[in-house]
Amino acid sequence: MMTTTINNNNKDGDMSLWIDEMQVKQFFNGFPMKIHAIVDGVVLPYVLDPNFEKYLPIIPSQVTSVNFTWKSGINRNYYYDFDQLQSFNNDILKAPVLSIESKGLVPKQPKVFQVFIPCVGNQSGIASFTLGLRIINIDTNQYVAGTPIRLKLQKQCTYHGPDPECDKKCGNNGFLGKYCESALCYPQCMNGGTCIAPGVCVCSQGFQGLHCEGGICSQKCLNGGKCIQKDSCLCRRGYYGPRCEYSKCSIPCLNNGKCAGVNRCRCRKEYSGSQCQIQTNNTRFHRFKNRNHRKKSKKKFV
Repeated sequence: MMTTTINNNNKDGDMSLWIDEMQVKQFFNGFPMKIHAIVDGVVLPYVLDPNFEKYLPIIPSQVTSVNFTWKSGINRNYYYDFDQLQSFNNDILKAPVLSIESKGLVPKQPKVFQVFIPCVGNQSGIASFTLGLRIINIDTNQYVAGTPIRLKLQKQCTYHGPDPECDKKCGNNGFLGKYCESALCYPQCMNGGTCIAPGVCVCSQGFQGLHCEGGICSQKCLNGGKCIQKDSCLCRRGYYGPRCEYSKCSIPCLNNGKCAGVNRCRCRKEYSGSQCQIQTNNTRFHRFKNRNHRKKSKKKFV
């Protein structure tokens, strides 16, 4: 049985990746332990063993996802890339799906992500699948020692046959369908997102959010614009362009005025004019009044 002694003296540490005790408990029939794959920036030897997959149990049919925890450490910067997510038995098991983007930065603090392993749902059997992960130290531009990691795992899928009560039973646990094969997300996943577990959406590339309702813009939208889909900004009135960088006012609005349309400025209350260039009489009166008040105050102390 695999056991790993971890040095916890360095609270910050380096790049680490592990499966937590509660998740492993489901695999080993109630025996809780933590399985580490990477500790302090080094892939552990047993993960690199060509026979490693033989030591691992078959993932039970009731387990629909594997929870991993990872961190880069406060003073470290790592880039990750899941370059392999494949099922070798597509008639039994669908390809694994991540709860995070397939590429990005490893979080500084410990954070959990899921790998969902959905069965097709219409036949029983044991299916194999693989996870491929590359991790690069951004500061040195070098792979973490021992990566890329190639994990080949097995998953049990069980087909129970038609059950007239199945829809009712599944609905109570967040699933729908004749074979309880469809997860339920409400509100539904938007912008082409996929519901892979009850209340869990995996978003299409370029979208983010709990329901995939928000876009991801590689460059920030300007002038109050809002990112609504991949690299697409919804501009406020008076602005246009891929990033809302252009104003519809050929002559800029002055005195903190805002462009409100083609060559139309919305001025602050103390200014007027086509470009907010004119001070209102009310503003001049208040300034004149304040100036006289200051002069009178000075005379009192003479």
